[in-house]
Amino acid sequence: MHMTLKKLISLAGCAMFSLTCISAIADTPLDEQRVADRSDVKGFIQEMVDKHQFDAKKLTTLFEDVVLKQKIVDAISRPAEGKPWFKYRPIFVTKTRIKEGVVFWNENEAILKAAEEKYGVPPEIIVAIIGVETRYGRHKGGYRVMDSLSTLAFAYPKRAKFFRSELEQYLLLTREEKLNPMEIKGSYAGAMGKSQFISSSYRHYAVDFDGDGKRDLWNNNADAIGSVANYFKRHKWQTGKAVAAPAIVGSNHIQVLVKKGYKPHSTVAELRERGVTAKIKVDLKAMGALVELKIPAGREYWLALNNFYVITRYNHSPLYAMAVHQLGQAILKKREKAASARM
Repeated sequence: MHMTLKKLISLAGCAMFSLTCISAIADTPLDEQRVADRSDVKGFIQEMVDKHQFDAKKLTTLFEDVVLKQKIVDAISRPAEGKPWFKYRPIFVTKTRIKEGVVFWNENEAILKAAEEKYGVPPEIIVAIIGVETRYGRHKGGYRVMDSLSTLAFAYPKRAKFFRSELEQYLLLTREEKLNPMEIKGSYAGAMGKSQFISSSYRHYAVDFDGDGKRDLWNNNADAIGSVANYFKRHKWQTGKAVAAPAIVGSNHIQVLVKKGYKPHSTVAELRERGVTAKIKVDLKAMGALVELKIPAGREYWLALNNFYVITRYNHSPLYAMAVHQLGQAILKKREKAASARM
């Protein structure tokens, strides 16, 4: 079928208009874009209506108040985990954070003990997680979670699929917990509360540990502590087992093991046969991996065991897991030293 010249010109004009609109949106700074006008946002809203029976008008009104922020994209593009270990460690394992960790432990001793009894996770790990994440609840984040998740879902293509899913989880969470989605603040990545749970983790692992009828990770230490412990138990924390051990390497082919990653893949005995020897006593039957960390003088090596890997389920970085481990051990040591001095 042939088209008239008039129709062809009309279609070309429409195409040029669409391209101009797309270009205009792309060229508009994030902070100035009207989110509710975006086709991808409209599609997301329709998905929430179809899958979860949200009200389309209410969601559209909600997104009209959302602001995409360039500084959120900038922040996630330069995470602390991109630093070498010798620069990453001093951020989290500090004298102040250790001292504050002892105070937090003492103030919440009964709750931490109850969490350990129920979930099998030692207090020093729970305290260290909350210490690394929010300085024991003092720095829970200043971004509106709706802005953070929307920015990363619709203006950060590298991880748009993941954050679109988290935005879906967030809206479900706020509906279930009867929270105003525009009032909640968190990190640039949308993590919330003293324990910095992302939306999916909040829905699946947060617990009402004090039995007051609600899960409050912002203001309730019992819920924050219990939720961290539950998270680790659900990710197969091994009660009473070690996290990691410093190691000596004596093989020219050690990089083969390093490149296997930090998920345990061989027994400690097998790793020793390949030139990796723990500096402390470790169960030879335990599963482990070899982690290499950059220090000013070169490299240091650690045997990363199952519980080390469990910590990386909280943040998928061996640097993060090592910081939590070392901060926890430092807090435990300082607290025990203080107790001995009082005797």
